[in-house]
Amino acid sequence: MPAFRNAIVSEVVDERPGFARVVLADGDRAYALTGLTGPVAVGDEVVINTTAVDLDLGSGGSHVVHWNVTRGPWAQPGPGHLMKLRYTSLQVDTGVAEEHGDVPSDLLGAPVVAAGVHSQLPVVAAAIARRRPGTRVAYVMTDGAALPIAMSDVVADLVRLGLIVGTVTAGHAFGGDLEALNVASALASARHRLEAEVIIVVMGPGGAGTGSRLGFTALEVASVLDAAAWLGGHPIACLRCSSADARPRHQGISHHSITALEAVRSEVDVAVPPGIVTPRAGRHRWHEIDPGPPGPLLAAAGLRVTTMGRGPEDDPRYFAAAAAAGLLAVDLLAGDS
Repeated sequence: MPAFRNAIVSEVVDERPGFARVVLADGDRAYALTGLTGPVAVGDEVVINTTAVDLDLGSGGSHVVHWNVTRGPWAQPGPGHLMKLRYTSLQVDTGVAEEHGDVPSDLLGAPVVAAGVHSQLPVVAAAIARRRPGTRVAYVMTDGAALPIAMSDVVADLVRLGLIVGTVTAGHAFGGDLEALNVASALASARHRLEAEVIIVVMGPGGAGTGSRLGFTALEVASVLDAAAWLGGHPIACLRCSSADARPRHQGISHHSITALEAVRSEVDVAVPPGIVTPRAGRHRWHEIDPGPPGPLLAAAGLRVTTMGRGPEDDPRYFAAAAAAGLLAVDLLAGDS
């Protein structure tokens, strides 16, 4: 069950639309989703949710501001009547793109890269930009992990650097340039409202797994790939690989990727960096692509990316697999043009 306590804000250390990081009087850190709670300022008394920190969860290194007691009542009208976080005390009238007229459902062959870990997103985007500068890349964030896109430093960096042209938050994820009720509609909106040439789909920060065959959030990759194929896109599976993860199930090609590829009903393209043993049997098309050292790729793009605290120098296969997927997207885009 959740745990709450009161605290005083002693410092606001970082702010961007919809998000603020704060330091509390006792030295603990917290973040506020200001699109839900309203603004916070030094000296404010706030109610914080301490549950994730109490459980020592890696993705919950900060408390979460639940309410600003000092400010009291607050209202900010939303752009539509459709709600996200429905039937919770934080339900919000985000509206959705679907309220503003239909868009074509045909993705017109656009490559759709489906990944299972948020930190793969910037690597895929950087690889696309290196191979084909100026490509219009859109990001669809699913609701498989974190729901507010505002808390993603990665997305903020990609927007600032011009590596993505826009974002769509699908399902109960919220805060994108466009909101959508589901992944299929988000793909159509990215293609036709944001005029994306390539679409990257991956959940926000904080994916979860249990070690069981089916108990992990990245299994959604299968349904994303099927949606892309159904809508006439070009589905590309971004493998999760590792040369450094201590858990056997994630070494080489992670069981997350293997299981998702078994679950997908469509025939998809899969990018593989050199040196990875692959299950070549089956209906999928496997492409060996050498993206080169991933560290210089990210550095040239102005990005610093880690996964589980490891950078490209620590786990090169993880980053190479994501970069290979981005390069494959460009190759397939060129092949369709």
